[in-house]
Amino acid sequence: MLRLLSIAAATLLAISGVAARYGSDDEHDEEDGGLEKRATISPIMDGRNFPDPAIIKVADGWHAFATNVKKDGSWIHVPMAKSPDYKKWTYRDGVDAMPKLAAWVDPNSPRVWAPDVVQLGDGTFIMYYTAASKRQTDIHCVSWAHSKKLEGPYVDNLKEPWVCPYATGGAIDPAGYTNKDGTRWVVYKIDGNAVGHGGSCNNNVEPIVSTPIMLQQVNGADGHTKIGSPIQLIKNDKADGPVVEAPALTYLGGKYVLFFSSNCFATTLYDVSYATADHIKGPYTKYGPLFVTGTLGMISPGGLDIAMNGDHAIWHGATSNGRGSYTALLSMKGNQVIASTLS
Repeated sequence: MLRLLSIAAATLLAISGVAARYGSDDEHDEEDGGLEKRATISPIMDGRNFPDPAIIKVADGWHAFATNVKKDGSWIHVPMAKSPDYKKWTYRDGVDAMPKLAAWVDPNSPRVWAPDVVQLGDGTFIMYYTAASKRQTDIHCVSWAHSKKLEGPYVDNLKEPWVCPYATGGAIDPAGYTNKDGTRWVVYKIDGNAVGHGGSCNNNVEPIVSTPIMLQQVNGADGHTKIGSPIQLIKNDKADGPVVEAPALTYLGGKYVLFFSSNCFATTLYDVSYATADHIKGPYTKYGPLFVTGTLGMISPGGLDIAMNGDHAIWHGATSNGRGSYTALLSMKGNQVIASTLS
């Protein structure tokens, strides 16, 4: 069964104060939102902790990768799940797609976050990911690892991280994208709040530090050789709270759509928003939010990833087990993204 959820319905479902930060002074009665207001969505895998999910489809179905989790006191750096139909998901218990850490990663507290896997033209796979730097352990950096097989093992042989502007806070949340013209790109966040001045996510005490979303073109064959300098797509404005982060780029409904999360992940203000553009380099105009706390019963939804130039999306929200993942189909009407939940 598909339940349609528009931006307007999502905003109506927001908890007190969330919708207000987007400048709405409208008042709504209990009938506004209709069925969507009463509906809920269930996380996949019974709400198992599977944060910052990313998806890829290959011949045998869908596969998902997530931020590190602990099992029996040890870290699984990159956990995995799979689905033949995008409805029933199975966690791959004990599987670690990247069991060996790169030389540049802090071995004592690696904090491997937000992996994203893309298939290259020769059939092999590249994983973009985030980890803590051994050089400066409070800073995260972005790098890449390669594997001949989807499930790994992914190997990063770099002695230094691929992207790490230490002075401005490092970098996190990479996601690969292949454009309709065949060019390859990676989006990521400059992690400015890592050098912020305190408060929510270390960045709501003045002066607020910028956390821009960057776009880097890469070689189409290897997926990692940089072409030119990175381009800023958006940055955190006052309405975004302390950060914009978790970018994912796609082409949907004739527009480039940049999904991102704003506000602090540790609060109920965290959301899924998006910006659109006519050209891959922008300019991008922010819209949304798409999901907020209260939308279909979710708490702190964020970290959305979408199939490359497709409509299948996955994201996480707070559950009793940590951060469980949710799935939906997305479509575009003008500059409005509409989600159809699968349940």
